Formats: sequence, C-alpha cells, structure tokens
Amino acid sequence: MAFNLDSIARGPGLRPPRIIILGVEKVGKTTFAANSGFPLILPVEGEEGADASDIQAIAKVAPTCRSLAEVHGWLESLRTQQHTHGSVVIDSASTLEPIIHAEICSRNKAPGINEGALAYGVGRDQTLSEWRAITRKLDTLRTERNMVSIIIGHVRVRRFDDPQGLSYDRYEFDVHDKTSSALLRWADVILFANTKVVVREEQLGFHKDNTKKRGVDITDGARFLYTQGRPAHPGGGRDVFGRLPYELPLDWGAFMQAVSQATAAQTGTTDPF
Repeated sequence: MAFNLDSIARGPGLRPPRIIILGVEKVGKTTFAANSGFPLILPVEGEEGADASDIQAIAKVAPTCRSLAEVHGWLESLRTQQHTHGSVVIDSASTLEPIIHAEICSRNKAPGINEGALAYGVGRDQTLSEWRAITRKLDTLRTERNMVSIIIGHVRVRRFDDPQGLSYDRYEFDVHDKTSSALLRWADVILFANTKVVVREEQLGFHKDNTKKRGVDITDGARFLYTQGRPAHPGGGRDVFGRLPYELPLDWGAFMQAVSQATAAQTGTTDPF
C-alpha cells in the first residue's frame, strides 16, 4: 500500500447517518423509521410494530428474525444483492439483546449471561462483540451502498442520583449499560420520541396538604422527536446532527427538513447526504 497524501480526496458532505431512536412503547418509532427512504425493516421476535398495514405499504418488512444468523443474513443480502432500499432498520435492540444472550449462553453451556463460564464480565464482553459485528455490517452498508442505518430501542425509567444536585428519574436505553454505551457512541444521532406532558398537582379531598402529582398530556396525542439530551431523557448528535432544533414533530420529513437547514447553515448546500 502506498501512503501517498495526494491520493486522498476531499470527502463528500454528510454521510448517511447512523440513527438510534428511543422512545416509550407505541409512540411511533417504527412508523418514523418506515418513512426513511424505502427501508428494509428487520423485525426481531417480540416486536409487532412493523405488522401495521400503513408500514407494510411504504416499507419492505423481512420475516421476523429469531436468531442472530437471520439478522446477519439479511444485512449481508443488502450488501451483495441489487436493491433500491435507502435504509435498513433493526426493530429493536431491546428484543435482539435477549436473543444474543441466549445464543451466547447456549454456545458456552452457561445458565445465564453472568453465570458459569460467562461470569466476571465474560458474557457481557461477548455480547459487545456480537453487537460490534452487527454495527460493522451496518457501517459497510453505509460506505458501500450509501444506506442509512436505524436501530430502534425501548426505554426504561431509572433513578439517577446526581452527585452535584438533586436526584431524578430518567428514561434510559432498555439494554445492558455496556451495550447502551457502545451503541450510543456508534450512532451519529440519538433521538428520543415521546408525547408532551406537564406535571400538575391535584388536591385530594378537603385538606390542602393532601395533593398528588399527575402527568397530563397537553398535546392531544401529538408525538414529538427530541434531538438533544436532557436530564429526563437521552439525545444528541455529532456534526450537523448536534445543531438540530431540540423539539421536532415525530415525522421523518420534519427531521430531514431540519437536517437540510442545519446543513445549509454549515456548508451552504441543502443536500445533506
């Protein structure tokens, strides 16, 4: 290999993004991803979002993946076969991780991902290796086929004890902490989907101190996409994805319009990738 600096061309603008979208159940994460340029959706056993008729009309949905081999098989077919898909969607990381754990346990004859031969972090390290194999294939589709990658994830609520302030509840990626850290580092943009609620205090009975806090939906069911992290939820992005408005409608078109505007402000062109 000749290490000739003159042979290195200036790269194009923004490359197809690697997206992680997290959110509460049934908020519309799969519908958002289904509008991302005729995607191939890989539903993982335990997910039903891609079964909806409106999604079937705008995206191609693979048979339900029940093993790691099936996920890898579909990703490899996107690399080697002719197709017109502009993106690939894994739906979801939260249901794929138990399949990864089960296969690792079977391979090592271990009763659990932290037990037997998989104790002392061995099982978690093997889990990360499996996730890295998946993200490497997604990266290959990005470079060789110019495809957007989207990983959908569920969230759980966890208490966060801030050593510099008050403690609070926070939405977090519903996978193991090591998996979450690795996938969030890999992503170019992390999105959080939810409805908008406010907390109101209601008086119970006649005693003024007998009150209860209750979350109230103030948008009549409208769903929103949050592009930046806050104490209550994850989010964020690199490059132009870190310059998006904090709140957008939960709609692929609105997201792409915001990306185009951020790209134009930075580069002078409205064609992001």
